[in-house]
Amino acid sequence: MHTCSWNLLSRPAFLGSLTPSSCNKVCSKASTSSRCFISKRHTRVIVGSLRTAGFPSPANNFKHERVERTLAIPAILTNDSSTMPNTEEDTENIGLFGVDPALESYKDHFRYRIKRYIEQKKLIETYEGSLEEFAQGYLKFGFNRENGYILYHEWAPAAQEAEVIGDFNGWDGSKHKMEKNQFGVWSIKIPDRDGNSAIPHNSRVKFRFKHGNGISVDRIPAWIKYATVEPGKFAAPYDGVYWDPPPSERYQFRFPRPPKPRSPRIYEAHVGMSSSEPRINSYREFADDVLPRIQANNYNTVQLMAVMEHSYYASFGYHVTNFFAASSRSGTPEDLKYLIDKAHSLGLRVLMDIVHSHASNNVTDGLNGFDVGQSSQDSYFHTGERGYHELWDSRLFNYANWEVLRFLLSNLRWWIEEFNFDGFRFDGVTSMLYHHHGFNSTFTGNYSEYFSESTDVDAVVYMMLANNLIHKILPDATVIAEDVSGMPGLCRSVSEGGIGFDYRLAMAIPDKWIDYLKNKKDEDWSMKEITGSLTNRRYTEKCIAYAESHDQAIVGDKTIAFFLMDKEMYLNMSCLTEASPVIERGIALHKMIHFITMALGGEGYLNFMGNEFGHPEWIDFPREGNGWSYEKCRRQWNLVDTDHLRYKFMNAFDSAMNLLDEKFPFLASSKPIVSSMDEEDKVIVFEHGDLVFVFNFHPENLYDGYKVGCDLPGKYRVALDSDAWEFGGPGRVGHDVDHFTTPEGIPGVPETNFNNRPNSIKVLSPPQTAVVYYRVEETLEESNHNKSTSFSESNTAILVEDQGNLEKLASADKSAKFSESSTTNMVDNKERELASADKSARFSESSTTNMVDNKERELASADKSASTTNMVDNKEKELASADKSASFSESSTTNMVDNKEKEFTSSESDDVGSVEVEGLGLKATRDEQSDDD
Repeated sequence: MHTCSWNLLSRPAFLGSLTPSSCNKVCSKASTSSRCFISKRHTRVIVGSLRTAGFPSPANNFKHERVERTLAIPAILTNDSSTMPNTEEDTENIGLFGVDPALESYKDHFRYRIKRYIEQKKLIETYEGSLEEFAQGYLKFGFNRENGYILYHEWAPAAQEAEVIGDFNGWDGSKHKMEKNQFGVWSIKIPDRDGNSAIPHNSRVKFRFKHGNGISVDRIPAWIKYATVEPGKFAAPYDGVYWDPPPSERYQFRFPRPPKPRSPRIYEAHVGMSSSEPRINSYREFADDVLPRIQANNYNTVQLMAVMEHSYYASFGYHVTNFFAASSRSGTPEDLKYLIDKAHSLGLRVLMDIVHSHASNNVTDGLNGFDVGQSSQDSYFHTGERGYHELWDSRLFNYANWEVLRFLLSNLRWWIEEFNFDGFRFDGVTSMLYHHHGFNSTFTGNYSEYFSESTDVDAVVYMMLANNLIHKILPDATVIAEDVSGMPGLCRSVSEGGIGFDYRLAMAIPDKWIDYLKNKKDEDWSMKEITGSLTNRRYTEKCIAYAESHDQAIVGDKTIAFFLMDKEMYLNMSCLTEASPVIERGIALHKMIHFITMALGGEGYLNFMGNEFGHPEWIDFPREGNGWSYEKCRRQWNLVDTDHLRYKFMNAFDSAMNLLDEKFPFLASSKPIVSSMDEEDKVIVFEHGDLVFVFNFHPENLYDGYKVGCDLPGKYRVALDSDAWEFGGPGRVGHDVDHFTTPEGIPGVPETNFNNRPNSIKVLSPPQTAVVYYRVEETLEESNHNKSTSFSESNTAILVEDQGNLEKLASADKSAKFSESSTTNMVDNKERELASADKSARFSESSTTNMVDNKERELASADKSASTTNMVDNKEKELASADKSASFSESSTTNMVDNKEKEFTSSESDDVGSVEVEGLGLKATRDEQSDDD
């Protein structure tokens, strides 16, 4: 076993990384099975040259001198009640060990990173006042308007001379020379002219400095709040813009932040490519045209990509050049504020795709321009190989540097407080967590892969500080990590010793779907493998599940819809012609793949813009290789808006999926219980929350009377059905059929139950169809004298009271043929229709016969499996039907016939081709319904 002694005296604590001085080169390349221990020989850290950029708090009486501190400092984590250990000996109370005792084997690693976090936070509080104050660097750095002047600060230790230039001084900085303090911070005070700002609002500015070799370079200020490029000029450099609009032009937020949802249903969006036209869309157009679509599909969160300024559009926003500037391609900072405020008015929270894992390699426009070969402690980035990401061609931050911490933490607070973002999705977290950045690493789940010298503790400490800060200034924030490694503790609180994220992206799921679509025939799909991929996560840490995101749609790959239907999407998506087998299969599986991913894959759900309706083809940003075309860099909303195209079916199902979680919040419920993964039948059955999910992936087999295990006894009905007409299916499942449970085995003895479930129901399961069942609350039904409509028919779980909906919604043909009991109840008296007059008293678990005293009554019970008991009292003449299969699947109406004391619901007609409801004058045939729909 290879070990290293951590020499804590090797360099200043917040100037460089606290890496092992004796094995610096080894740590980045060491085997993942190696472990690195903290040496107990060094119990003190000496911090030299505290470079706090010249902004110490006067109350701290800060002096530029060597400071000696011990490692045994107070716990200063997220709150006063933190249970974090505060001495080297007291490490047994780390909360993570209680959640996962196996982590205790790596307590040396946790002890080290926790103490690094505590030390860093304590130093910030000592010399900056607090973490929250430290994260307000934008009030000190960059351009800030004071009373009668503009104050400009820039951290550039490598510069020998510096001046500010721009439109305001004719790009001649000779009269605006800057001064440098002992911490490498340059500053200048620019007085007003005639009572007005010397630098006009919306005018261009740059920072000019001369470095060691005597060459002067012009750079965009690091903390600039807006940057633009000269329109129409190819490959023109960006300019920093002084942004300080007058009150009349400054956007004022009008709407409060929506409350944090129980589970996020996230719509990932790129503003620039959101137009249906081949051009870059604006913030305001997105707000007015796209946000209503997102709300209509019942999402509760929008995640915006490519917000931070990036000079290269085709980078998808991930090569950031200006961290505090909103991308000028889509408008001004005020326009972005309008978008966020509009989202809040619609009840949508807004997350930002934040990129702190790396920075653009662009020297002219970006932060990299400040790196002129100086040492790492005087730069935003590491030097040498550690400061460069090979695959991304980008620069890597030195997270142990004091000014880098100020810059990045302030960046988070800036977007929250200035723009009212509700949280972040951190990009590239895997790259941050490990010195190897995940290169050639297949994370198997072995804990030694996560906790060794390969772990970048500097980055871990930064993310702990970041999550602490975010939840301090915005307790209801949602923070998501893009991590493929599955590091334990990533999504546990900082107070427990975790890194503090709320969710991680379940990144293995889309890879599994792409593998299946590329390499497996339908009959070769493994139910156990699919289920295993969807449920392979740490249930003490929340995940955001997704079937596909922007990653799966970029050029060289395809969307799921395009994998399924390919060129057929160009020819056979019209409802005016019969769907081809490819289209039928494609739409069916598109719905199933997204739905089972949502229902089984995590505690939240994400969809990328356009995939909800099966957007075809791929994404290709304008570039030299495609003639700088925007043709594939847009969203074709016309496809889903055209009523005779089948895209509307996938879109409607996406909306119903989200609404199902809104009405029956299964995503926020406890761990799902999978009761069946039948490889022969190709059926997966599971319970999540109060719902029972049945997914039949078989390409051909329809199962009538399919036995499904469930927990609670009672009556179940369809909540959502992917086979329904309005979702492009043939509508084979009856939605007002009552499915009554049968007890299975001995209560409390799982091995005697059916698939370890104490009860069961029998259902109809068509091929390549997903059906969800909910348990009917009897008292609710009795009090309303109406049946609950199914989600698949009305997209809502409320009771339908408008009888005028009957003609549109009746679907008796399928429910009469495919009910679980298929009984026919005949009543001679035309004033009587057989009904379940008393649900709770008349459907018992025993198998007794139906008794009818009156000669004028005939009641047939065709199915013994229902085993119902309908007791008919001759005196009150209450007749009940054991089967609801002929009740209208979309209207769930109740016909009231007979005396004041009698209530009867419609029973099925023995004519499967039509259904008549006496008293309403309605007769709906299959053909008529098809035409109407």
